[in-house]
Amino acid sequence: MQKRNIGNIALIVAIVSVAIAALMVFGSSLGLWDPIVGFMASRNYNNLLGYLVVVVAVLALGTSFTIKQDSNAKGKGILTSTIALLLGLAILSPSIMALVIKPVKYPPIHDITTNTQSPPQFEFLTDSRVGAKNSLVYGGEEIAAQQLQAFPNIQPIATDLSVEAAYQKALTVAKTMGWTIVAQDPKALRFESTATTPFFNFADDVVIVVSSLEQGSRIDLRSVSRIGIGDAGVNAKRIQEFSQRFSES
Repeated sequence: MQKRNIGNIALIVAIVSVAIAALMVFGSSLGLWDPIVGFMASRNYNNLLGYLVVVVAVLALGTSFTIKQDSNAKGKGILTSTIALLLGLAILSPSIMALVIKPVKYPPIHDITTNTQSPPQFEFLTDSRVGAKNSLVYGGEEIAAQQLQAFPNIQPIATDLSVEAAYQKALTVAKTMGWTIVAQDPKALRFESTATTPFFNFADDVVIVVSSLEQGSRIDLRSVSRIGIGDAGVNAKRIQEFSQRFSES
């Protein structure tokens, strides 16, 4: 192995490591494994990959500056080593961001609803849904109290639309958000769907129910993770995004 090639070696190591890191995140979307497998692999090995690339890139960069070689080869060595270093830092970016920006602490809950007193119930989806470890039975007052403390802005959507129009609009918004509609009942003004997270492809289940008000209608949502004690705020953010889209469209 010649020293003049160490920059290229560092770049190859970096590219392979980036590919592995990306595969751990998106492998479930490709049907290679369950979401939790990719999540745990990334949690355990992502930083190791990043550190490996950074160390190799720094060594390569130092070698490029110190060994005697023509200016063209030296320039290429510095460039490839620098690119490798940047890729290593990119792999480590989640950990770096966590150090720079204080992470938000979310309660250990995974079932969020706009109606904690009488949460919408699932009728089509059951506890036997594929890959589910969590029950669809609502956790009661303890879960409601944690949600209200962490997400006080999660509220039902009130609209001047008729219940039929509100139902159709809710259905349209759900589809534009990429949810898979698994069951719908226009007469009962309710539908159930499955949403997946952009990273690791975790599946969460959502039920939406429309009810009438004296003037207009009300939309209630409930979003539940299939696995995990907590959800890092994903279900709450999903409901908030849906509410915003519904209000703005």
